[in-house]
Amino acid sequence: MTHPERRLREECAYLAYHFHWAYEDILTLPHAERRAWVREIARINTAIGEGR
Repeated sequence: MTHPERRLREECAYLAYHFHWAYEDILTLPHAERRAWVREIARINTAIGEGR
């Protein structure tokens, strides 16, 4: 089963925007690891937004 194309693009854009990683490098990450990085960035952004 492949990851839905739209979700993959969203994850790649999110990681590239925040970490400035190359598209090719992001694509080589296993799905679970890519999602873990997306969650971590979201957690950091939420904490910053809440002033923590």
